[in-house]
Amino acid sequence: MRKRILLPTLLTLVFTTAAFAQTGKSRPSPAASAACDLGGGKTIKTDYSSPRMKGRKIYGDLVPFGEVWRTGANDATTFVTSADVVVGGKTIPAGSYTIFTVPAADKWTLIVNKKTGEWGIPYKYESDELARVDMKVSKLPSPLENFTIAYGKAGNGCTLRIDWETTRASVDIAAK
Repeated sequence: MRKRILLPTLLTLVFTTAAFAQTGKSRPSPAASAACDLGGGKTIKTDYSSPRMKGRKIYGDLVPFGEVWRTGANDATTFVTSADVVVGGKTIPAGSYTIFTVPAADKWTLIVNKKTGEWGIPYKYESDELARVDMKVSKLPSPLENFTIAYGKAGNGCTLRIDWETTRASVDIAAK
């Protein structure tokens, strides 16, 4: 009798745990997205996982300076554009990409990579890089707990903003 009760209970527990893990709800860095309408039906969308500071020193410690970072947590951050765009002066054809960054105290580099669907680290996709562009770095007025990617309308395009801790890295994007 015990075996008849124990086995279904155990199976229910295993399937519930697996289903919970697949939804991503168990991840401490929840999924987030940002989008920009460039006009004329042209759009950019970025999907990422948003880690939290949790009292940690981020840049120069958790995220080392001078090393490629997945720009978020979990899976690599996606960058999907429905039209050809110019990112920091470099042309990116319409398509799906991943983005990585190389943070530094005074300058960041954005990497647009043709490889998609990968886990964010370790970075071993140099041969698939489409572009590396410089990003502007500025200081946020107060610490930001949640890692955030956002787009702001700027003239005929958008500015991609990456904000976390007390740092903002940004780059202009325009339709080609």
